[in-house]
Amino acid sequence: MSMPTPLALILILNGIWTIIVWPAFLRRILKDPRARNENGQPTRFMTIHLMLISTSIILGVATAVIGVRALMG
Repeated sequence: MSMPTPLALILILNGIWTIIVWPAFLRRILKDPRARNENGQPTRFMTIHLMLISTSIILGVATAVIGVRALMG
């Protein structure tokens, strides 16, 4: 199955956007006072956000790879 070039480019742009945006959000989460308790231990707030961010980045990379492969072949 082939994919039209504009759709492949949308996938690539979406992947790039995701890879750029989520790490900046991660930096804000790590600085948030809700991220650690009084003992410096990670809280559920941090854990959940780390899971969301890592999942989004993985999906962003996969989306970009799909877009690139669609352009190449």
